Order: sequence, then C-alpha cells, then structure tokens
Amino acid sequence: MPISPLPPRIPKTRFPAIAGALSLVLIAGPARASFLSGEALDTAANVIAWVALILVPVIAITVFWIVHVMPEKIAHKRHHPQTQAIQTLCLLSLVFGGLLWPIAWLWAYTKPVAYRMAYGTDKHDDYFHEAGEKLAAGGMVADEIRTLRRELDEMHARGTLPPKLFKLRDDLGELTDAARAGESDTEQGSGGA
Repeated sequence: MPISPLPPRIPKTRFPAIAGALSLVLIAGPARASFLSGEALDTAANVIAWVALILVPVIAITVFWIVHVMPEKIAHKRHHPQTQAIQTLCLLSLVFGGLLWPIAWLWAYTKPVAYRMAYGTDKHDDYFHEAGEKLAAGGMVADEIRTLRRELDEMHARGTLPPKLFKLRDDLGELTDAARAGESDTEQGSGGA
C-alpha cells in the first residue's frame, strides 16, 4: 500500500465552520466557576449553608404539617360526623411518618352511609348549631328550614338527639307553625277581598 504524502483536503463547505470555531477558541478567555471570588465567595457560601440548615427544614416541617392537617380541615368544612376520628388519624399519621394520611384524606371525603343509618344524619352536630345561629340571624329560607326540621325529626325518631338539638327542633317547629299560620291568614285575607 502506498502512503499518500499529502493530507486529505477539507471540503470548501466546512471551511467557514471550522474557521469560526477556531477563532472562538482563540478569543475565549479563562473560565471561572463563580462570579464571586475570595471573601465574597466565602460569605455567600456561609449564607447558603445557614439557609439550608435552618430555613429549609422549617419550611419542610410547616408544609408537612399543613398537608397532614388538610383532611381534618376538609372534614370540618363538610360537617363530617366523624371529624374527631379523622383528626386523631391525622395526628397518628404525623407519628407514623405520613403512612395513615391517605386513609384520613379518603375518609374526609366519604359519605358516612352507615353513620346515617345508625343516627339519622350524616352531618356533625356543629352543622346544626351553625344552622341554628343562621336561623336566629334570619338568614334561612323556607326550604332550608324544612330540610333542617326533617333531619332533626329523623334523628329524634331514632332517639339520638342531644338536648341542644332538641331545643333547636322545637324552635323550628314553632317557626314552621307560625309561618303556616301567617300563610293561612294571607290566603284568607286575599280570598275574602
């Protein structure tokens, strides 16, 4: 095999690209790892270290706590009758590293069908107390009053009505009777004219 004395020729189309790359290599200065140097670099490293050691764990613990309390907040907002049990499960989940949290989250979103069959309602007592306050403030419409009265009657029929709710049921009965009497008076007054 004969050895060629000349190197292979570079095609003309590649020459501008190679010349541009070569000129960039010659123009480039020395590389630096940071825009800071000396004492400023040490100070920045200390600040970053303190943030990483103190601020990040505090934020992580706060987010962990907020996420673990979320099922309790959801249950309270939805007037779940087993809010205290869900709260307990959330606290146990904190102890067990979050393993029980999905169960608490799912429980907060479930409809307590068996609870309704046993007690006649699927609402926590706080729901009825809030409804009583809304009723006293005059913020309930007739349909809401009828629905509330029906739920309280169902609970009373099962014998599970606490004394405060028993009083609310009586107040609703008086209000319903007064509303019916007012309607019949209005009908008689308009019918006679």
